[in-house]
Amino acid sequence: MTSGRSLDTRAVHAGRDDLVDHGVHAVPIDLSTTYPSRDTAGEAARLDTLATGEQVPGMPIYGRIGNPTVGRFEDALAELEGCEAAVAFASGMAALSACLLAGVAAGKAHVVALRPLYGTSDHLLSAGLLGTTVTWVNTAGEIAGALRPGTAFVIVETPANPTLAEVDLRALAEACGDVPLLVDNTFATPVLQRPAELGASIVLHSATKFLGGHGDVLGGVVACAENHARTLRQIRLATGAVLHPLSGYLLLRGLSTLPVRVRAASATAAELASRLVSHAGVTGVSYPALAANRPARQMTGGGALLSFEVAGDPHAVLGAVRVITPAVSLGSVDSLIQHPGALSHRVVDPADRALGGIGERLLRLSVGLEDVEDLWNDLDQALKAGAG
Repeated sequence: MTSGRSLDTRAVHAGRDDLVDHGVHAVPIDLSTTYPSRDTAGEAARLDTLATGEQVPGMPIYGRIGNPTVGRFEDALAELEGCEAAVAFASGMAALSACLLAGVAAGKAHVVALRPLYGTSDHLLSAGLLGTTVTWVNTAGEIAGALRPGTAFVIVETPANPTLAEVDLRALAEACGDVPLLVDNTFATPVLQRPAELGASIVLHSATKFLGGHGDVLGGVVACAENHARTLRQIRLATGAVLHPLSGYLLLRGLSTLPVRVRAASATAAELASRLVSHAGVTGVSYPALAANRPARQMTGGGALLSFEVAGDPHAVLGAVRVITPAVSLGSVDSLIQHPGALSHRVVDPADRALGGIGERLLRLSVGLEDVEDLWNDLDQALKAGAG
């Protein structure tokens, strides 16, 4: 374990501490779907244990039960988030689905959710596709009154997608009482915010974003206590929403540069946000570092995302960018810009989008690692083109 060292050091070494003992420098990629054994009786006993979600030494018997390469990524992410365990899935939505199914399995099918959330998360909760019901609230002050005996957890995304609004996690955890708080930490990453230290019981990531960091891997991960991780592993075994070993390798590799990437992109995002405030083509900017009355001692810095309302045609702005990539997703080394109302939050009812502060002229920018002046010049010319 590398606990006690700085986050930067842990990001490099977590999940790799035993490589010297194995005589290798790069993380091995285990692509096996099955693991042979001549001790069938012994394997039967191990399988009985693994089926409960408990981790036991030795090979995982079958790729749907577990994978050594993916296990390294899980160990590393759990360490960075300060949790006992982590369970990886094929995508962020598969990870959220497993959390909901864990609630249903425990006889708790109700969820309280604070808008805005990622659009597909909103849709999954609202549609009740997994047998859950949801009570939506618009402020943290409404949380306590929305709780029920059958509430599985309270879910919040902070900074919010796509408005970048922050929620005080310490106050929210207190309002939740004994009900677990699930925090989507995709935007902040453990570099800028560690929800478990602030009272959260479950920390969820779309690993596709900053954890991978290069726009070439899909994945999701949940960091939590070991007892909850066991249930999630059972659900993953039964549903098959497993992370591919190559994806596990890429995500672990992504963690090693995560602090450097997030801090560099955040510095550029802060500069762009400050300039956009006074741009004639912009009517409003949302960026955590610009907000008044931010939660104290919660998120370090403003992060690598910002959103802004344009005075002209937002779709014309998107059509005019040349350095920035007009695409959904976020957290890549290249900057990405998109229209939430048309894409990432299209599945959310228009009235609910409006209640969540997602206007039709809102654009969300995920800042990458390009030169700040090149990004600014591209934004400036695109905003002027959008003005007509």
